[in-house]
Amino acid sequence: MGHSEIDLGEEAARVALAPRFERMRSAHAAAPMPDWSTRKHHLHMLARMLRRHRKALAAAIDADFGGRSEQETELLELFPTLGNLKHAMSHGRRWMRGSQGWASFWMLPARRAIVPQPLGVVGIIAPWNYPLFLAAGPLTDALAAGNRVMIKVSEYTPRFAALFAQVVAEFFPPEWVTVVTGDAQTGQAFSSLPFDHLLFTGATSVGHHVMRAASEHLTPVTLELGGKSPAIVGPHARFDHAVERILAGKLVNAGQTCVAPDYVLLPRERLAAFIETARQVCARLYPDARDNPQYTSIASDRHFERLAGLVSQAEAQGAVAHPMFDGSPDAERRRMPPVLFTEVDDSMRLMREEIFGPLLPLVPYDDLDAALAFVNDRPRPLALYLFETEAAIVDRVIAVTISGGVTVNDTLLHVAEHGLPFGGVGASGMGGYHGEFGFRTFSKMKPVFRQARFNGVGLLNPPYGKRFSMMIRQLLR
Repeated sequence: MGHSEIDLGEEAARVALAPRFERMRSAHAAAPMPDWSTRKHHLHMLARMLRRHRKALAAAIDADFGGRSEQETELLELFPTLGNLKHAMSHGRRWMRGSQGWASFWMLPARRAIVPQPLGVVGIIAPWNYPLFLAAGPLTDALAAGNRVMIKVSEYTPRFAALFAQVVAEFFPPEWVTVVTGDAQTGQAFSSLPFDHLLFTGATSVGHHVMRAASEHLTPVTLELGGKSPAIVGPHARFDHAVERILAGKLVNAGQTCVAPDYVLLPRERLAAFIETARQVCARLYPDARDNPQYTSIASDRHFERLAGLVSQAEAQGAVAHPMFDGSPDAERRRMPPVLFTEVDDSMRLMREEIFGPLLPLVPYDDLDAALAFVNDRPRPLALYLFETEAAIVDRVIAVTISGGVTVNDTLLHVAEHGLPFGGVGASGMGGYHGEFGFRTFSKMKPVFRQARFNGVGLLNPPYGKRFSMMIRQLLR
């Protein structure tokens, strides 16, 4: 397909989307400040929708992946989404109040306030790996903030996309929430709409294009990207616990998680013990992963081939593979059992690209300073995991590394905590959401200064004479 054809396809998609967008914009202009009862009703309807259709949504995701258990979808997608909804319904009224009080000393008797105001029409671009959680999560925050929302769901989960669009249309008027399905050209057209805020979750390479398209309208963006999130096993870690939690965090959704541990830094003398313990953990968590229905398949042929390429290239360049189970991957069913790697280096794609699968490189260190330097010499990750019992070491690692978020002595869990913002930094993204932080992301926190009827500001008017000089000396003290 030539470039002109791609442009024509994108333009056709933009023309098709424009009426839906304008309908939302007009609706917002007519009612720009919905009250709490309206917002809570929308949150309640979203929760009802998810509960009523949870089994059908899980089945659609299972079919799209070619194998993902209902239990995993309920644990990883439905549970945190419903938790976020409950949190928003409990606290949203308070978030709407903002803050107010007296102005600073020299401004008295004026008053100041912060008034949270809906931005308008928010765009959400959701990825394929957690299609429910990463669509409904930001939708919750945007609705709590009083916005209208358009969601572009991934073309790589077509069954889920079609069903999600259908059930959203059952529960929400199109001027409040609408779901857009379609291919990459539709996604490009979507990101070029003049949203009041745009949230994108996905690959860093696509994030560049989304941000470029949004810049045409100076649309503010929240980018949730990824990167190579390290797990550091400290010198005083509870070792068996660390191995179990790293493997558990790595293998849910078969590693197709943006915050999954991407590589492990561990004391050199613990390398062999980690591999042996990992085999025991894998056998306990996913007996016979190749045929275990609770172990998720790789979501597409394209992604399976990419992971297979990472393995073959790493082995060709000297990496040593340590399969956790007997038997080779099953390309036809896209089943890829977990594999650990040693003797890795930066020449390998395995160590340069986000893995997004059940492959886990092990990088030994001789002292913790070397491990921290290894992390800091690389782009800032979306997550960092530290296993350590000495509080001083924990505090030091948190202080000297920069990452989107940190979980200490476990993995993934900071993402599910409603009181913490979720987001990246640098190459792993910008901005954040979840809970009150999401409410603020999708609101204009408008500053308001209320001048008192009787005030002294006129004393500073020109012409500037002796009285002004005396007063400015006081102000500049």
